[in-house]
Amino acid sequence: MQIITPHFIYFKDRISTNLSIAYHKTIKKIAPIEELRAEFPDAKVTTLRENSLLMPGLINAHVHIEFSANKTHLSYGDFMSWLYSVIENREELIGGCNKDCMHKAIDSMLNNGITTFGAISSYGMDLEACENAKQNVIYFNELIGSQATMADTLFTDFLSRLDASKRIKRSGFQAGIAIHSPYAVHPILINKALAIVKSEKLPLTAHFMESQAERDWLDTSDGEFKKFFVDLLKQEKHVSNANEFLEHFEGTPTLLTHGVQASEEELDIIKTSRHTIIHCPISNRLLGNPTLDIKALNDKNIRWIVATDGLSSNYKLDLFEEMKISLFMHSAAPLLEFAKALIDGVTINAAEALGINAGEIAEGKNADMLVLDLESEPSEELAIHLILHRYNISKVYINGQLEKGEL
Repeated sequence: MQIITPHFIYFKDRISTNLSIAYHKTIKKIAPIEELRAEFPDAKVTTLRENSLLMPGLINAHVHIEFSANKTHLSYGDFMSWLYSVIENREELIGGCNKDCMHKAIDSMLNNGITTFGAISSYGMDLEACENAKQNVIYFNELIGSQATMADTLFTDFLSRLDASKRIKRSGFQAGIAIHSPYAVHPILINKALAIVKSEKLPLTAHFMESQAERDWLDTSDGEFKKFFVDLLKQEKHVSNANEFLEHFEGTPTLLTHGVQASEEELDIIKTSRHTIIHCPISNRLLGNPTLDIKALNDKNIRWIVATDGLSSNYKLDLFEEMKISLFMHSAAPLLEFAKALIDGVTINAAEALGINAGEIAEGKNADMLVLDLESEPSEELAIHLILHRYNISKVYINGQLEKGEL
């Protein structure tokens, strides 16, 4: 048992002082230090510096570790140009991201306060790196393939990768499933994967409505995706439209990444099915896609969270940077209210969407915690200041273990 005494604690609904936290793997009790010393007399006590702030560890629900070699390989500004550049540079990107490359990306997330991440794995090449990560990991094995003739082969490969991830038994690691997107996965494959999700209660995610090209292809089997599918896959028509795709997930809450082109009818389905939208503002901007209409999500009471996506469409894996960009992109949103919502979107709301016992400083929750070095006593606008000023993260605790910083 250990006790930590910060100057301030960031709770979901308030900032408090004069409180300490007793913890092991989880937070056992929050109370004044004298009370905790009496109850846990053998606990080691750590007293932090003046103006230290303890807050929940951050949760990055959507990242592509395997593409972490990208820096200047890919084309930005237009989704289709980016996609063709990914295909053109795929071998160099994948081959160029060895274990050191992937560990560097994972360590950068740790340094940026990310204590849990959702890895979208296309090839299984990042499995060892994710197994050895200090963070908690939801390892989403991605299923892709729109051609029925290849369904058996693709599903066999998918099952092999899924089984390999399920054999990882370390604490904090959980296997999950990712359905790539409505345009890239045949319904036969979706149904097979969802049978596993339901029987084994695995976390589930999918890309959904990221670009105008996707919107046009799913609505009319036309637009910029037409040439792509005809030339590369000899496919003249989409395998399902957006509503048909969403029907597969009815009754299975799913994390849907992007959603920037979702229609009102689709948002109603998402609301009814209690899905979550993952907001990736930097990725959307770099690929020439619209800004997520968060007001529409709020009006329909649809949960949304914030993630970085991968380095194939971002320049760093930093949720504080992601929140800052979003804060400026949504210029009509009430500033303080939106800043608080963004922080919820990388803590408590992200934890609830992933079904993990984290995301807030509360008794019984996992002891995933950050210590930030503020420069002065926080005001009621702390949420804004945390996003704007990117204070130094001096300590990172994951499941009660100090993984960054000094004792």
